[in-house]
This record gives sequence, C-alpha cells and structure tokens, in this order.
Amino acid sequence: MTSARFPRTARVRARSDFDRIFQHGKRVALPVLALHWQPSDVPARLGLAVSRKVDPHAVGRNRIKRVLRDTFRKIRGELAAGDYVVVARPAAARSTGPELAAALRGLLQRCGAMSAALPPTSATGTMPAASPSAPMPDSGQG
Repeated sequence: MTSARFPRTARVRARSDFDRIFQHGKRVALPVLALHWQPSDVPARLGLAVSRKVDPHAVGRNRIKRVLRDTFRKIRGELAAGDYVVVARPAAARSTGPELAAALRGLLQRCGAMSAALPPTSATGTMPAASPSAPMPDSGQG
C-alpha cells in the first residue's frame, strides 16, 4: 500500500529556499492567495506561509495549510518541476476548503505550471451550426 502522506522531500522547508523563491521566482496572485514559483530540476515541492495576520487563531491557520497541502498532494504529479510557495492572504480565513483548493488550482494554471483541464468535447462541437439562410435576430437598436 502506498502512503498518502505528504513526504518531506515534497516540502520547501529551509529559510534559504523561501528567500530564493521570493527573490527570483515568478509571482501570480488572487485576493485569497499569492503563489511564488521557481522552476527547478526536482519534482514539485510546496512551501506554505500563513501568518497570524491571516488568522490570529492557530486552528484557522492550520485548516488553511491542511487544505492547501492536500490539494497540492493530489495534483503534484501534474505539475511542472519546481518550487512553489503559497502565501495566504487575510481573505483565506473566510474561504471554505473548496474555495481555497480552487484558488490554488487557478494560480497553478495561471503561472503555467499546470495545464487547464478542459472537459472532452464531441467532434461536431457543442453548439448546432447556424444555418446561412436563418435570419439574424433583431437587436432592437437602430
């Protein structure tokens, strides 16, 4: 049985690594989270920064970290190699677990680390083709 844990090798832990990623990495942000990303040769690693300004209560900060860690663990295989540091913002304390997970996925797609998963479409398209003889609807302007 394989372990579902988040291994130490998948974590950014050293202060020097955080400093390097903050200084030289690319940055994308949302009102809830900011993501600093630096490509490297090692498989994807995650670092989290959730300060007391985000939530003064440890239980709230730990919830945010637990949701982000779990989301990252599930999609780690799809990510480009590199170091990722997620910085939570005060709006994260008011966000639900699914909202935090969606925000992290959105940031990873925006920075190009994860391709957007598009639902499969049929070969004929999703909308019927417009017939050339059909009249255009009147917009009411004019």
